[in-house]
Amino acid sequence: MTTVSIDPSLKADCPRVALGCLTAEVEARETSADIEEELRLCEQKILSLQAPRAILESSAILATRSGYKALGKDPARYRGSAEALIRRIIAGKGLPRIHAVVDIINIVSVESRLPIGLYDLAQVRGDITFRAGRPGETYKGIGKYDLNLEGLPLFADELGPHGSATSDSERTMVTPATKQVLAVFVAFGGSIGLEHSMDRMKLLLANHASGTNFQATIV
Repeated sequence: MTTVSIDPSLKADCPRVALGCLTAEVEARETSADIEEELRLCEQKILSLQAPRAILESSAILATRSGYKALGKDPARYRGSAEALIRRIIAGKGLPRIHAVVDIINIVSVESRLPIGLYDLAQVRGDITFRAGRPGETYKGIGKYDLNLEGLPLFADELGPHGSATSDSERTMVTPATKQVLAVFVAFGGSIGLEHSMDRMKLLLANHASGTNFQATIV
């Protein structure tokens, strides 16, 4: 079984950081009408707030920004993925529609205000370490340009970096062929609320992506 650990030097810079790790067997089917309704409700909860932009100052988002700063990365240039999704909603662009598994991860990321990495376990090699990116490290982000990983909080397996709190890589991305996934919540403010958010993800995956054989741990 793949294990996830936090690099001691990152932990020294961000002492409160915690990771919520959830593995599951899934079916990454097309976005269904039920998932479309969940996406719509998620978007509406943000847009119906009296001051939607105030959510960008929530404790979880502020903690993510502080974590990036502690590692030397500008959070205004490299946003945590949860903040980026919320900004899409506020701007009227809505959440992307990809497939059931990615859609669910995006919903829970917005609800929890936490970045969530999502990986096809069949494409991961060995164990995973959460650490800061090193000089010269890069990868092609999903649907994006090559990402400068130096100072970015990222996940690396035996082959090198494959995901981050900003954007995951194409190497380990989840596709319709994926059978087993690992989702990792990145909580720079600590572990409070992680168990609840993982339970929410389990429920959605079970109901909409045939999710089974869940294993959850907090690191």
